[in-house]
Amino acid sequence: MNKVIGGAGDLIDAKPADYKDNLYLAVNGAWQEKATIPPDKSRTGGFTDLDEGVEKTLMKDFHEFANNESEVDDPRLLQAVKLYRLANNVDHLSKFHQQPILKDMQRITDLSNVKDLGDNLAQLSKDGFALPIDISIDADMKDTAKNVVYIDGAGLILPDKTYYDEKNESGKQLLAKYADVAGRLLSMIGYKLDEAKEIVEKALEFDKSLVPIVKSSEEWADYTKVYNPMDFDEFVTKSDVLDLKSLVVDSVNDTPKKVIVTEPRYLANLNKLVNADTFENIKAWMMVKFLTGNASILDEEFRQVIGEYNLALSGAKELKNRTKYAYNFAASIFSEVVGAYYGKKYFGEKAKEDVRSMVKKMIAVYEQRLSENTWLSEDTKKKAVVKLDKIVIKVGYPDKIDDLYNKFEIDENDSLYDNVSKIRKAIAQHNLDQYHEPVDRTKWLMPGHMVNACYDPSRNDITFPAAILQAPFYSLDQTSSQNFGGIGAVIAHEISHAFDNNGAQFDEYGNMNNWWTDEDYAKFKKLTQSMIDEFEGIPYAGHKVNGKLVVSENVADVGGLRCALEAAKGESDFDVKAFFINWARVWRNKSTKQLTEMFLSIDVHAPAPLRANVQAQNMDEFYDAFDVTEKDGMWLDANKRVNIW
Repeated sequence: MNKVIGGAGDLIDAKPADYKDNLYLAVNGAWQEKATIPPDKSRTGGFTDLDEGVEKTLMKDFHEFANNESEVDDPRLLQAVKLYRLANNVDHLSKFHQQPILKDMQRITDLSNVKDLGDNLAQLSKDGFALPIDISIDADMKDTAKNVVYIDGAGLILPDKTYYDEKNESGKQLLAKYADVAGRLLSMIGYKLDEAKEIVEKALEFDKSLVPIVKSSEEWADYTKVYNPMDFDEFVTKSDVLDLKSLVVDSVNDTPKKVIVTEPRYLANLNKLVNADTFENIKAWMMVKFLTGNASILDEEFRQVIGEYNLALSGAKELKNRTKYAYNFAASIFSEVVGAYYGKKYFGEKAKEDVRSMVKKMIAVYEQRLSENTWLSEDTKKKAVVKLDKIVIKVGYPDKIDDLYNKFEIDENDSLYDNVSKIRKAIAQHNLDQYHEPVDRTKWLMPGHMVNACYDPSRNDITFPAAILQAPFYSLDQTSSQNFGGIGAVIAHEISHAFDNNGAQFDEYGNMNNWWTDEDYAKFKKLTQSMIDEFEGIPYAGHKVNGKLVVSENVADVGGLRCALEAAKGESDFDVKAFFINWARVWRNKSTKQLTEMFLSIDVHAPAPLRANVQAQNMDEFYDAFDVTEKDGMWLDANKRVNIW
């Protein structure tokens, strides 16, 4: 019997419980009852609280820098401060109002037919317009030393295909809200109401045509399926009306031998989606997507209007105030610069080394567990250890900031829109230029001020930004068992991604390459299927968990928890209860109904309370620690407990 899985249900308004019945609520229930979500956020809890702390700290610094530039000793950080000041200058921006975007909207209006669109694809792509087909540059998944061209399809207006289901009331309400907001934005830039309504209707018509064809979040989660190489000569024949050759050649100034198609179904349907009959709908869709995507960088009035849709989507009660918006916006554009500043000032080299040694320790535990593994052959074990030894560790913040940031110049006399457009074009060109460069393995996927961590299968590296390395994840004031239940499990989680259902298909250099024996891989697939089955259909907040969507993160969770537990056991002050209690504490989370629904359809992570409970249920040590028996809610029969690494 498994009451927790069967009845994890609506933990949004849950009450405290006993450890034996619900670990998550025993640790967080009293907090959950009292916790209130800040009005300008859609959730609160572990990660979000840390994020808020970082935001407060950096906003204070930015405010002081904005008033006294001489305190800023990094010219790139000074540009970030100027962007913050400009974005916060409401009166200055209101003078420009809709004016800056009109010339770009006109470029879409001027497209007279589908051939015209095809001839301009490369330039429109470089300038950041939404397109029915586009390109990006990234490492070749089978030869990660080289960058190649990837071909991408259009994205939906709503977060996922599931929102367009006939029975999905939230989807209908959101689409209606989007239509209303888009129509008002069009009228704000000069369209008559009936014209605006017609443009929005056509845009939604094209969006609707994408629904049966684009990938769902569940399909995107099967990461290796984005790799579909196609000879360039074949690719250019895939549209009867668009000049696909010039899209690529004019973008990278070269004629590649192949491209990588991320959505084969999309490309196969390209003629059905993009033709003379659908052109007017595509044009309307481009207008609406471009306007809604850029409205918030015009002025405060535009930000408030597009904000209505964003609030409906997230469930937050109000938008961030202008100053908070200005800081967050500047910090996102100058992310690496701000992250390095935060890391150096609030984290430092000593902490960097301390955490690096923790990561190495966790890798050693992982290696030990691999050598003792009972279901892998020696051959596969050896190769797994080679991959483990080659993992690149990135802690705190990068030593070197990308040269791209030297190109960002802010002119505070100009509009925010024009400043940001220049920066975005520089970023787009920089990304295209990577086609002619070898893959930069020193690149970080996350900045130092982000409360998160990640594994990159194509680089075989793990990143732990400075901002996550604080309580309850990690603190010198916590016991070793608490730290292992927090940051230890996070570190081992990221290492486990090297061996999840996606990561396992990449070798020590990040190349997609089968290093398994057939027999071992068959056993591994069976174990990952058990993990899919364990989470599939768990009722949560009036919906159900999609086991396939969340499998990779769950494989990493169970591997991370198991390895962190082994590491904690090696300490003289090991306390199994403290370990599990802090594991549950870091998943403390309270979200709006809207955000919960969105994450259940698009997020590759299971809901936080289930991560806390179900993974603890998979550990035999949990039952002994809290004296859990078959009569208790946390009981899970031994043959149903899933352990992989």
